Amino acid sequence: MENTSSPDSTFDRQIAQRLKGLRSERAWSLDELSSRSSVSRATLSRLENAEVSPTANVLGKLCTAYGLTMSRLMRLVEEDFVPLVRRASQPVWRDPEHGFLRRSVSPPAQTLAGEALACELAAGTHIVYEDTPRPGLEHHLVLVDGRLSVTVDGRSHDLQPGDCLRYQLFGASAFTTPSDSAARYFLFIV
Repeated sequence: MENTSSPDSTFDRQIAQRLKGLRSERAWSLDELSSRSSVSRATLSRLENAEVSPTANVLGKLCTAYGLTMSRLMRLVEEDFVPLVRRASQPVWRDPEHGFLRRSVSPPAQTLAGEALACELAAGTHIVYEDTPRPGLEHHLVLVDGRLSVTVDGRSHDLQPGDCLRYQLFGASAFTTPSDSAARYFLFIV
């Protein structure tokens, strides 16, 4: 499913161009990518032509097909690596359908192994990532505010503010907020 509102930012158009470029680099047809990602051919075409913005679920499926983390995809969209990333310059991506905001506090770079994200999920949100882009990907999630349940390898972890969940990702994961509480958290990926 995609966010059917029309992309209105340069960043959305850059994501569309990068997605098209990734498919082209692999010489995959839209049908082949659709088969690998479980995203419809029509949705893929609309995404690559910047007619719609992708949801977190769709980006997760595409990143899995390409063997990339979502942050690595975002880094491929950005122009340059700079050592100091001021808050005003930190790329923000929104998925309004799921009430998800993702700010790349420390974007990935080719010479750095880790990255840091500041994320916000609206109350009553449930996002499922069906697979990991890279088996064994290390995550450190620190809940700042609210309540959040994270399911990794079929096991759910209910987090309270200040809790840190550390895990390696080998399969599906899910992020869920209760209907009465949003969540703000930092995610460190290595």
